[in-house]
Amino acid sequence: MMNMMQVMQQAQKMQKKIKETQNELENAEIISTAGNGAVTVTLNGQGKFKSIKLSAMALNPENPESVDNDTVEMLEDILSEALKDATNKATTQMEAKMKSITGGLNIPGLF
Repeated sequence: MMNMMQVMQQAQKMQKKIKETQNELENAEIISTAGNGAVTVTLNGQGKFKSIKLSAMALNPENPESVDNDTVEMLEDILSEALKDATNKATTQMEAKMKSITGGLNIPGLF
């Protein structure tokens, strides 16, 4: 009986640690740049898209001074919306497929 109690306590500790790790990853920021800083993308530690930043150089390398800030912001917003939508659709599809495998069982850390 004591071994079962120890197993339950270990399972609870592991479940708590999984939840803490998931929270850490959700709040983490992974930043990547390309084109010598022309494009900067930020994801959280779970791989979910957070933001994109574009430089005027990315939009018009021949004449970056000709690109106004409103144009850059509009393009960043459009790209952000599309990337967030794609991420949400991918997550929904992955969760549906995993639920079909697990029979609807919620296994912590799986999705």
